[in-house]
Amino acid sequence: MTMLLDPRVADPAPAPAEPRHTAQPALVAISHGTSSPVGQRAVASLVAAVAGARGDLTVSGGFVDVQQPDVEATLDSLDHAVPAVVVPLLLSAGYHVHVDLRDELAVAPRPTALAAALGPDDRLVAVLSRRLLEAGLKPDDGVVLACAGSSDARAVADCHDMGARLSAALGRAVRVGFISAAEPRLADAVELERESSARVVVSTYLLAPGYFTDLAHATTADAATAPLLAAGESPPAELVELVVDRYRAGSSGF
Repeated sequence: MTMLLDPRVADPAPAPAEPRHTAQPALVAISHGTSSPVGQRAVASLVAAVAGARGDLTVSGGFVDVQQPDVEATLDSLDHAVPAVVVPLLLSAGYHVHVDLRDELAVAPRPTALAAALGPDDRLVAVLSRRLLEAGLKPDDGVVLACAGSSDARAVADCHDMGARLSAALGRAVRVGFISAAEPRLADAVELERESSARVVVSTYLLAPGYFTDLAHATTADAATAPLLAAGESPPAELVELVVDRYRAGSSGF
């Protein structure tokens, strides 16, 4: 016998499923930008190393300042059907992260996510510690962490966080100094450290060679380290891993 269902009591149609993005988000690595050819090559080598580590992803590099392509052009160069995770190749989360990049992503013609800045992170501490050993750090040396500086208090706090982490790793005090926009200025921090240390070493907490690295090396310190990306060297494995991890965390919402 055939049963006729009363349409008034039939099961309601299921709600339409939320759209999902099946393609893996592209990894868009955005650095500050520099006019230094050596610094440009160093940052490009990091982006290339990340692409090599994640051959399954589309990896692109762009810049928030100084160089081209800028953020908009970098995103526009991608397939518009593919979402993107922007990973700031910036050591602290200041104005560029909280304002510039957020504003760019708010009007991007694709689903986007903004990952965290690279620092603070203990993997950066590992690279800083290795650079200090390469620079000949001695047991009684005073250490000053040279940071770019920012008018954004959150970025300044990130730098002090890194100073505390480096201090714990080295088992000695680490003074923080800023090249611009924040106090104490690096030159003053070096002179203050010299009051209690016969030798002072500047730990260059900058991503790549360039104008700020030159300023970090121009103090009266007895020695200064190479930046995290040293000229002519392959990018440290810790940095490559950190960029990939920031991407992974940023892509979790897709």
